[in-house]
Amino acid sequence: MAVGEICNREVVIAEKMLSVVEAAQLMRTHHVGDLVVVEERAGRRLPVGIVTDRDIVVEVVAAGVNPDALKVGDIMGPEVATVRESEGLFEALRFMRDKGVRRMPVVDSTGALAGILTLDDLLSLLAEEMTELAKLVSHERQREASVRK
Repeated sequence: MAVGEICNREVVIAEKMLSVVEAAQLMRTHHVGDLVVVEERAGRRLPVGIVTDRDIVVEVVAAGVNPDALKVGDIMGPEVATVRESEGLFEALRFMRDKGVRRMPVVDSTGALAGILTLDDLLSLLAEEMTELAKLVSHERQREASVRK
């Protein structure tokens, strides 16, 4: 299964110059734990970073920094790991593990933002697959029992 089949296409975005307070408000309004930071280039939104609720807590609140004095670009990581929407889920999961991230922007063939893949998405898919496997085992037992009566 390709990443593009499971990723969330409704991504909450921000620009580097958005204040940290406004970023936190956006997260609250949209009930998300991250914002994909984008730059507009040639009519495309290119992911350049991610800011998470944890970034705000650790880099701003816990450090005692005035959040009004900071912009999203000040606290986002220096690099953003992305995955192409055509990439397989197993490869994406391995890449997330290697990079130590729980969220990855999904990009199209031109590098433009197409969605976001989260560990939560992958866990939900895995739970569904495990449920189907459990049903298969149960169904097989029932079928065998009815055949041998």
